[in-house]
Amino acid sequence: MGQKISGSIKSVDVRGEPSYRPVRRELRGPDFCRPPRLDLLLDMPAASPEAQLRHAWNPDDRSLNVFVKEDDKLTFHRHPVAQSTDCIRGKVGHTRGLHAWTVHWPARQWGTHAVVGVASAEASLHSVGYTALVGADSESWGWDLGRNRLYHDGKDRPASAAPPTYPCFLAPDESFVLPDSLTVVLDMDEGTLSFMVDGQYLGVAFRGLKGRRLFPIVSAVWGHCEVSMRYVNGLDPEPLPLMDLCRRVARLALGRERIHHVDALPLPQTLKNYLQYQ
Repeated sequence: MGQKISGSIKSVDVRGEPSYRPVRRELRGPDFCRPPRLDLLLDMPAASPEAQLRHAWNPDDRSLNVFVKEDDKLTFHRHPVAQSTDCIRGKVGHTRGLHAWTVHWPARQWGTHAVVGVASAEASLHSVGYTALVGADSESWGWDLGRNRLYHDGKDRPASAAPPTYPCFLAPDESFVLPDSLTVVLDMDEGTLSFMVDGQYLGVAFRGLKGRRLFPIVSAVWGHCEVSMRYVNGLDPEPLPLMDLCRRVARLALGRERIHHVDALPLPQTLKNYLQYQ
């Protein structure tokens, strides 16, 4: 059973079989080009284990129906409570800079409402029944992974107004099937929230986020689901040093296939180390 997707993005159906539907046209526009600062952030070494723990799920800022696992501080587990939607926030709220983190959430554990996004400290963490809780009020912004819909301030949306589709290239009869992991990109300097799948930038989902302190958040309904979050890295809003920009150009010229052969270049060792973030 192949799943219909767009954009030459690898996907996984519920049986775990890879599925491809190459439709390149929609993803060639500027809306789907990764911003240069995001390219630079993703080229940096991953955040240290200590930094990932500092940015992990907050065991003190959660619905009582979820808990952070003792043996894996980057993962939370939801109790099998019926007719309940439950959220957990990350430890760190962002007010400035560019930040990215990955969310690993097996598709078989989504249930009817699986939403990933950001929220202020005032957003609700629990609701009776099954709902897209992230995005239900004015304090949160979320992407429903199963419905391919964006939610914000849903309580005040007219019943006749359907939530916008995301990614925006989807036709009304199309569905976008995600793998088990995605990357969340929060740019507090531009005030935008975006997402990436398998390295493909899907464009801006939300704008107008400047001036807030926003935390990673998810809302879940599936009993015994487990969701992991790993902080990728962050960039301050200040202009990047010329040395960093030169390193980026050199690494782009080498390409991913040859970047591990830097030691073979006729360069001083200090420069080789710098090119490899050592």
